[in-house]
Amino acid sequence: MKVVHAPGELEARPRAVAVGTFDGVHLGHGRVLETALSTAPALTPAVVTFWPHPRTVLGNEVRLLTTLERRLELLAEAGVEETLVVGFTLELARMEPDAFVDELLRPIGTELVVAGADFRFGRGRRGDLATFEELGLSVERVELVPGISSTAIRELVGAGDVEAAARLLGRPAEVEGTVVSGDARGGTLGYPTANLRVDPDLLVPAYGIYAGSAAGHRAAVSIGTNPHYGGSERRVEAFLLDFEGDLYGERLIVELWRRLREERAFASEDELVAQITRDVEATRAAKRPV
Repeated sequence: MKVVHAPGELEARPRAVAVGTFDGVHLGHGRVLETALSTAPALTPAVVTFWPHPRTVLGNEVRLLTTLERRLELLAEAGVEETLVVGFTLELARMEPDAFVDELLRPIGTELVVAGADFRFGRGRRGDLATFEELGLSVERVELVPGISSTAIRELVGAGDVEAAARLLGRPAEVEGTVVSGDARGGTLGYPTANLRVDPDLLVPAYGIYAGSAAGHRAAVSIGTNPHYGGSERRVEAFLLDFEGDLYGERLIVELWRRLREERAFASEDELVAQITRDVEATRAAKRPV
């Protein structure tokens, strides 16, 4: 997929453009993307998305479902071939709707705008889909999928209900990070883990032990503070089943299939190891959602 960061980097041609933030690229977003890709065969499809998340720029705290890198990967998997990533700033937020169209959409040849029915843009969010039509663009309004939104998914993931979140995403919930050195305690217990450094803007699921996968292997995942050892710092650690190798410095995307249990302290290290063994067996038996 071709990714650009300024309208002038895309050739101006008649286009059907899906516009939105697309955090999580969930099933509702999938409808918007599919509409842009299929509704007008004579038009070249493209996506216009925003980074950072508009709500964070406006002073609101938002825990993101995906990094920009992952969002772009998911857009590509959906069949998108060209994406314009617009740097969202306070200046952009204050832009009048007609200027938004003239500076971002017309230069790439936009003829049809595809967006969710609740899409708003421009100063004070005063622009909507009808505004695009008033400014001479055709519009394909995509009705919202009941119950599916990035906000709803954040609530489910934040509560640890990754199975319900998967039904709204259309794929397993994920946590992404870079593998860094940890305490190496898992190796001494016979279960070496990949310790993830997670972007502070990303949503991390509720503390607990999860079954999932990473790097093509099933993974038993611990999210929490390691209370058995009196920890206080949040850790995200994945034990990859049947894996041998060095992941240090690698970007790792961990799918979370099912929450197995809460984290807790144990009466002894033997009891801890016995529980980890049970967690690994539960991970072997777990089924990938959707």
